[in-house]
Order: sequence, then C-alpha cells, then structure tokens
Amino acid sequence: MSSRASAAGYRLRGLRFWRFIPALVCMAVIFALSARSGGELNTWLPFFRTWLPGLQSFDPMHYAAYFALALAFAFGFGSYAFTWKGAAWIVILCVLYGATDEWHQAYVPNRSPDWRDLWHDTIGAAAACAILMIFRYVRDARKR
Repeated sequence: MSSRASAAGYRLRGLRFWRFIPALVCMAVIFALSARSGGELNTWLPFFRTWLPGLQSFDPMHYAAYFALALAFAFGFGSYAFTWKGAAWIVILCVLYGATDEWHQAYVPNRSPDWRDLWHDTIGAAAACAILMIFRYVRDARKR
C-alpha cells in the first residue's frame, strides 16, 4: 500500500465519532421539520417572512438546512473535509440523507417528495463544500 493511501486511511480510522454529534442533531432537526404536515408549515411562513421578507415558500430553507448539515459533517471529518475526497463524501452523505427525507415526506399528510427539493439539498451541501475548499486554498496560499 502506498504511503498516500495509508495516510488517507489513517485519517479515516482516526475519526472521533463524537464529532458527528452535530450532524446527527442537524439530521434530527431536518427530520422533525420534515415530519410536519404542509398545513403546519404554512402557519410558520408569516413568522419567517418577518426575518426574510421575500420568502414565498420554504424551498430556500433546503439550501440552508443542507448547508448546515454539510458543515456539521465537515466538523465530523475534521481535516479530511478539506480534501476533494472528503468534500465528495460530505455531499454524497447529504444527498443520501436528502433522498431519505424526500421518501419520508411521501408519508406525511399534505406533503410529497419532490426531486427539486433534493436538488436544492445538493446545492446547499455542495456550496458548503465549495467554501471549505476555497478556505483550504486560501489557507495554503498564505502558508507559501
């Protein structure tokens, strides 16, 4: 096994699973909000409009929720999150969770799964990972 492969394997074996607690909490919050019926969520919309006046629906919240989930996974992965492979795993995990969330919504009254929601989830997660990679390159450039 090459030294590069063993170094990557060491980083993965060295993960501390307590660091994934924020991701689990974020996933629980997404699940709890996803379990609300469409009517219940619509009663919350006026409250959120006081903070975000242009908000017409909760679709933009998918970006924010999965952006936060990706950052929580990044915390769990530690320095591995700042690699291309780590970022790819973060996006994959977020998309898989988003797919299960959409499936779950098929069983919630007045809700239905929507592939566009999964697309919004993917964009939110990818944006978080893009920011992590930009941060990495800026940090590396300053070290030189």
